[in-house]
Amino acid sequence: MGGSKHIVLVHGACLGGWSWFKVATPLRAAGYRVDTPDLAASGVDPRPLREVPTFRDYTAPLLDLLAALPAGDRVVLVGHSLGGVSVALAAELFPDKVAAAVFLCAFMPDCAARPSHVLEKFVEGKWLDWMDTEMKPQDTEGKLPTSMLFGPRILREKFFQLCSPEDITLASSLMRVSSMFMEDLAAQQPFTEGGYGSVRRVYVVCSEDYGIVEGFQRWMVENSPVEEVKEIAADHLVMLSRPKDLAQCLADIADKYA
Repeated sequence: MGGSKHIVLVHGACLGGWSWFKVATPLRAAGYRVDTPDLAASGVDPRPLREVPTFRDYTAPLLDLLAALPAGDRVVLVGHSLGGVSVALAAELFPDKVAAAVFLCAFMPDCAARPSHVLEKFVEGKWLDWMDTEMKPQDTEGKLPTSMLFGPRILREKFFQLCSPEDITLASSLMRVSSMFMEDLAAQQPFTEGGYGSVRRVYVVCSEDYGIVEGFQRWMVENSPVEEVKEIAADHLVMLSRPKDLAQCLADIADKYA
């Protein structure tokens, strides 16, 4: 296993690179190169959300990582939840550096509609009861993205229901205010067939996900077909609740596509 294959794990909103610790460890032990970047205003990145006005600013640490890769190096990009849109943006800008884009119970854009389309469908379709999530404007002019922070109830009941109490305690202490960047993503042009559309994609469905439910995950796959669909019986925080299954799944994908 492993060799010099390079996997980049991209976290979702309010989380950070720390969320991958149970998956990055066995993958590294098996010989894979693994990066778990903190996106802007996430994890230990020092910036507050108000200093991250656009989705591209938010994704910049991932884009910088790809830009710095030596010529000829290609990575398997894995996006969780909102991280799927960051992976799509990275694949759009650096298609030659992405061996495969993996969407792990993640929002997966297509090349027909604006990048915000899957997020708008999710919200408008009332696929999630947002419970005690706090959504707030950051400024009176509306120039900054609406902030978002998940409350303890939605974490416990919708995202972490198969995780250990210890994992919930850890995550609750490390959560940071984030955003879905809906306004900014709605202002962007669709991703192109020659960029993001040219990259091979794999979708990993989490069948016990109460956050981005299986029905919506499968709708995204129907809306924008992929090379392969895999499935894990896990909740939304699959990297914490089913780390062995996920590590094996990602190793298999890396071995096949990278």
